[in-house]
Amino acid sequence: MKMHHLDATLAPLLAEREAQNLYRRRLSLESAQGPLVRVDGRELINFCANDYLGLAAHPALAQAMAEAATRWGTGSGASHLVCGHSAEHEALEQELADWLGRPRALLFSTGFMANLGTIQALVGSGDAVFEDRLNHASLLDGGLASGARFGRYAHNDTAALAAKLAASEAPRKLVVTDGVFSMDGDCAPLPELARLCAEHQAWLMVDDAHGLGVLGEQGRGCTDGLSTEEVPVLMATLGKALGGFGAFVAGSETLIEYLIQHARPYIYTTALPPAVAAANRAALSLARGPEGEARRGRLRELIARFKAGAAQLGLALMPSDTAIQPLLVGDSAAAMALSTSLREAGFLVGAIRPPTVPAGTARLRITLSAGHTAEQVDRLLGALAELAKP
Repeated sequence: MKMHHLDATLAPLLAEREAQNLYRRRLSLESAQGPLVRVDGRELINFCANDYLGLAAHPALAQAMAEAATRWGTGSGASHLVCGHSAEHEALEQELADWLGRPRALLFSTGFMANLGTIQALVGSGDAVFEDRLNHASLLDGGLASGARFGRYAHNDTAALAAKLAASEAPRKLVVTDGVFSMDGDCAPLPELARLCAEHQAWLMVDDAHGLGVLGEQGRGCTDGLSTEEVPVLMATLGKALGGFGAFVAGSETLIEYLIQHARPYIYTTALPPAVAAANRAALSLARGPEGEARRGRLRELIARFKAGAAQLGLALMPSDTAIQPLLVGDSAAAMALSTSLREAGFLVGAIRPPTVPAGTARLRITLSAGHTAEQVDRLLGALAELAKP
């Protein structure tokens, strides 16, 4: 049968990607998310999820969702601005704002939507947006789609950013950064970025998707200790350390009202199901309380154990003190081969390749969870000692 013109055009591009060892394939989990998962009938120790506190399959979240689904149904039925905004959404927004010490919070259906909608609402033609070179794709796409003059500064290089800010005459200047960089695991120098933004009349936006729930007092994340004036735009997700789903932006009353009026991915998207909001509320309660603190303490111990063991083995870990511990490999094919070997040994560890990371910096993205045991971490180190010899 003759190939359709569309397929004939796309098929060689797919073949080229596969030849470059950049092809992505999905896994189908046959179990709940957790430190142990089942894939293709095999139980694997999972070291590639973002479930940092081990809450994704917590019974309290499941119970909250089930009870809320019985009360509220399975769908929200409409966008927030039509009739999809429920009391569960309202309560979650208020609780998030209270937790983070911000006047208000606004729910989005995904983190990608939150970043796209917020950046596009805040800057446009004639304005300027400055982004860390290693920012998440959603932040980069938001900046590019905004129509503002788009500039990138070297990773965590505050001097380079200061020079760009000083040279800009744009009426609105927005500096955008991850709090914890998702593929490197290191943190942005937020106090210095806040100082620079104040000095140059710029606005600072922080995406704390990988810090929220894990870092700071009560798990408040990277921005803990920084005020709304210093970080006027705080975005984070609910599907990583909190084990739920969705995202939010927290800030001033004026900012949130402005986003309600102007953030298109908020205005024109169906609201999260109320039952999901209820599960997020249960997760937030756990993260703020004694159980959350105990889990953060356990996670810190596991991170220290893994780093110490990796140092003894001479493994090329990238500099990170967070739950994200990247093992630099370099070559994409080699990273894929190592990931495959680990899977055969009983470990699920993802190989991260370009364009997600710069060319020549393919890596294994090893992520730790409070749900892991010390014995599981030691077993991973043993496998790496055998399979990833320097």
